[in-house]
Amino acid sequence: MTTSLAFNPKAACFLDTAFAEEVSLRRTQGRQVRALARFAEAGGSRRSVTEEVALRFSVSRNQASLLLEISCALVSRLPNTLAALEDGDIDLYKASKVSQLTREVSDEVAAQVDAFMAGRLAKRDAGAIRKSVNGAVQKFDRAGYKERAEKKRARRHVSLEHDDETMSTLSGFLPSEVASSIYASMSRAARARRARDKSRTLDQHRADVFAERLLAEDGHGKPRAHIHVYVDFLTLAGAREDPATLAGYGPIPDWLVREIAADPGSTWSRLITDPATGQLLEAGAGTYRPPASLARLIKARDRECTHPGCHRPAEFSEIDHITTWARNGKTDHHNCHGACKTHNLLKEEPGWTAEPTGNGGMTITTPTGHTYHATPEPLHEPRPEPEDDTPPF
Repeated sequence: MTTSLAFNPKAACFLDTAFAEEVSLRRTQGRQVRALARFAEAGGSRRSVTEEVALRFSVSRNQASLLLEISCALVSRLPNTLAALEDGDIDLYKASKVSQLTREVSDEVAAQVDAFMAGRLAKRDAGAIRKSVNGAVQKFDRAGYKERAEKKRARRHVSLEHDDETMSTLSGFLPSEVASSIYASMSRAARARRARDKSRTLDQHRADVFAERLLAEDGHGKPRAHIHVYVDFLTLAGAREDPATLAGYGPIPDWLVREIAADPGSTWSRLITDPATGQLLEAGAGTYRPPASLARLIKARDRECTHPGCHRPAEFSEIDHITTWARNGKTDHHNCHGACKTHNLLKEEPGWTAEPTGNGGMTITTPTGHTYHATPEPLHEPRPEPEDDTPPF
């Protein structure tokens, strides 16, 4: 026996309204794409344009770069795909499947792929569009496809992306056959463990095998990780439940930092903060390659690159002046900060200025006149001293 639901005109109206809004959003994206392409043409160097879009849109540098790349490609090389976006047939994400897979082909091949896809975009999901574009690129550029595949295999790498609730994604960009072999090997080991230990799922066993293999640096020794965690002593002692800070990630809960602290391999450095502000006053030497005192103070205070929106840990950043040495900038903790190499070079771009505001803070002005403020987060909430009720003598 089959049961059918009666037609619900009210529900259909809601869905139609939602889809009409979707079409409107797609057309708006088309106008945004044209505006961004014009800005990229008029706004200066690629580095300067990318960083200014990242600040204005409050997105990462990589997101800004990708958005600019897609916009410029749609306007200059993919008119049919852009027309589909402006007509509301596809959204920007689907349009990006065409631009990304044609980013390294010649203008001639891009035009062929764009024309081929003209009637193959509307009412199709992103995965189907990507497969069609991939097939078209191979069809119109067989030799180039092979050459690019060889170059891409040479660009294999590992990347880290932080998620919520104390989790992150570590991924490897690898040749397909290598990635498949690694996954199969981990799966075999996970299934063997699962047969002996039902307390963890197969996915949990697979993840644990993955972590153990990577952390055993010599292939068979005990895993050891070097990470930087900033925690209030009262939280560490269990008297408070304030979150700690994991460099490059952000806040982590008090229970997790106490678990990390319980590891017998952990080492500690003393940090002295101003109770009234939570800002760092002094960083004591640690036991693991202590740097010079000023650099140690700045890295502990900043924790990550001080450019707004950049979260590269300060341990992997450069210590440099906010007001440059050539402009009589002082070498002290007020005028020095941690910055990744990309954002440290940004001050050399025309129209970019940075002025210190004290304790690592600075005000950035972009070529279009917008200003942004960057200040290291305090290591804890301000704690005003309790009033002294002792009578004077």
